[in-house]
Amino acid sequence: MAGFKKDKTIVVNGEGSIRFDFGQENAAWLEFDSPDLSGKVEMSISEFNEPPVDASSYPVKTLSPKKYGNTYRLELNPELYEGVRFGWIHVRSFPKNWHITGVRLVCQIKPTNYNGSFSCSDTMLTRIWYTGAYTVKLNLLKDYLGAILMNRGDRFSWTGDAHPSQAASMVAFGNYDFVKQNIAYTSTQSNGIRSYALYWVLSLIDYYKYTGDTGTLKTYIDNACNKLDDAYKVYGTNPNLEYYGWDERLGAGFEHPNLAEPQNAYKMLSIRVWNEFSAAMAIYGRKDLQNKYRDYATEKMNVLKKDAAWYHNFGLHAGTDAVTTGLLNPGEKKAIYEKSFTDRVNRVSYSPFNQYFVIQAFALLNKYDDALSSIRDLWGGQIKYGGTTFFEDYRPSWNAVTGLNGAVPNNQCGFTSLCHPWGAGVTKWLSEEVLGIKPASPGFATFEILPHPGRTLTKVSGTTPTPHGAISASFNVTTGLCEFTVPPGTAGRIGIPKVEKNIRSIKVNGKPVWNGVYHSVTGIGGANADEQFVYLTGVQPGKYSVVVEYSGSTPKYVDPRESYAAKYIGADSLTGGNWGNIYGKDGYVLCNYNGNGNDKKSFPAYVTAVDYYKIKGNGQPNNVVWATNTTDSRALSSNAANSGARTAACLYAMDGDQVGYTFTSTITIKGTHDYKVSLYFLDWDRKGRKIAVEMFDAETSNLVAPVKIVEDSAGGAYLTYCYNKSAKFRINLVRGDNAALSGIFFDPVK
Repeated sequence: MAGFKKDKTIVVNGEGSIRFDFGQENAAWLEFDSPDLSGKVEMSISEFNEPPVDASSYPVKTLSPKKYGNTYRLELNPELYEGVRFGWIHVRSFPKNWHITGVRLVCQIKPTNYNGSFSCSDTMLTRIWYTGAYTVKLNLLKDYLGAILMNRGDRFSWTGDAHPSQAASMVAFGNYDFVKQNIAYTSTQSNGIRSYALYWVLSLIDYYKYTGDTGTLKTYIDNACNKLDDAYKVYGTNPNLEYYGWDERLGAGFEHPNLAEPQNAYKMLSIRVWNEFSAAMAIYGRKDLQNKYRDYATEKMNVLKKDAAWYHNFGLHAGTDAVTTGLLNPGEKKAIYEKSFTDRVNRVSYSPFNQYFVIQAFALLNKYDDALSSIRDLWGGQIKYGGTTFFEDYRPSWNAVTGLNGAVPNNQCGFTSLCHPWGAGVTKWLSEEVLGIKPASPGFATFEILPHPGRTLTKVSGTTPTPHGAISASFNVTTGLCEFTVPPGTAGRIGIPKVEKNIRSIKVNGKPVWNGVYHSVTGIGGANADEQFVYLTGVQPGKYSVVVEYSGSTPKYVDPRESYAAKYIGADSLTGGNWGNIYGKDGYVLCNYNGNGNDKKSFPAYVTAVDYYKIKGNGQPNNVVWATNTTDSRALSSNAANSGARTAACLYAMDGDQVGYTFTSTITIKGTHDYKVSLYFLDWDRKGRKIAVEMFDAETSNLVAPVKIVEDSAGGAYLTYCYNKSAKFRINLVRGDNAALSGIFFDPVK
């Protein structure tokens, strides 16, 4: 419906749609120029390669443009701009040829410079650092951090939810004044989420460490104390947490608050923040507050440790928050690591926000290679998907089923945002833990550079902005050539990484400083060593060129195998409603077959219940009977003989408040028993339903199968799995009006 003239003018010669890929996510609005448009046009934007569907629960992203002279602009909200990667011009009616002379995104971001940098031998990790920084940059609004979400309500940051964003912002841009403004803006913007209140205190501590701004710290001491005292008051009461993260193990956002895992995680987070605030108060000079919050942390940890098994029921997130208290002994850390941090699938949180704390725990466990492996899976997976910013939620197994830049599952958080600055904490982690630059005292008056290239990286370099100027460093553990710059007004401790090799000698600016003992060199106060580093201490301002002589070799790191506890058997789009003699040999559930949410069912002896849950209303999904007494073979038969009239029915998820994109079905079995379970999906009214299916262990909420997508169920489609425990399935909308489920069938494992 369109062609090009030599001058790149687009000639519109019929009805249809033109898609434009702008190559990266932008904070922008879409417009085009035409001197002679005729007929009717609409425009769309999206973060993926299809326009969002205009259904009642979707945010509207397709509208007729407004005309300004020869310019036609898509205006979706008063602020005009959204997160947009793809744009469309839809020609709805066509009386005659017309021309498009220009198409553009008009971008709006707060100007800021990349004063920090990061590079390493793994180009994916380098891209991850910059992608995180870019994600934050797109969301620097006029005077506070926000989110260019797809028409969601929380465009601005609440108390504490910007913690990873502010962390990334400081290492990438050094825009301390802006971070200070956001701390002020969010200091009272509470949304009632208790963990966020504690993250706000961590942000204040971060800001103080990076800037040395005692005036701002002093301003908010009382505010921070109120938040910390509230955590102490409710510590033993299992308070209503409302929310701890979108991960299923944390209660799936707001769906299941107050599960044991988030309750345990909140207690550990409280202890961590009391401990870190105590340390900040010690530096600031408030011994009373130092002692108060140190005592809070010590008191609660001592009570916990009276039971040797105090952490045994902790999952990934509670274990993470326990490790980051900094108060665990080696045995406790080892046990928590082995339980929750070695499973390649389930050591990754569904929420990149929460994964920021997981990789912090990896560092404290001295498991940097595992941390980098999880970073490649979670954040690298988003880039492999085609993302140029980081997402609100993500599972690595999406990539196998969505396709490059394809529409992603929507879920318990509503419409999935593909540009979410709260997911950018990995940028700060890479600067602090892999490049290794951290303040040792507020404002980088003293600092340390302790790089951790691990077994997979051969070189790392970069810059961190500080109030004194940039600190830069580079380390190459293959050639032994290293450099670092110490700005005026600072002093540093620099670790030369051993990477499990031997260091025979180190020269600084051409002079020997280490060959097992320290030799005096101008600007270097001393040297010592342990298993990981040779430390150059008391390093004074200046530029240093270092030559390291290594011997031996670094062992190779092997990623743990990605494995799932359940087995995905396959899909079937041929059987339709004729399930008899193929499915349901042990039993079945025909969803809503009797109407009003009443199933027709026959459970196997090993199944005790099949339950459903969704977030709104009466706790049950919606239901509809499309047709009764039908002979259409897509409708499920009422019996295993596939005889008689049929009913086409389903349970479905849909609410007008944007959280009705999903519901769950939990299958409870007695003990353990090998069984096959098949789910039947039917797009009876041909609404273009595309549905994503997640399978979890019902007790642990660990993901036990890769995410699968039912691309087309107009003729009926089955997905079949094999498992031996109780299971929970989450049915998520990808495209179409809603996510619908029509049947569940049980069969023996042959």
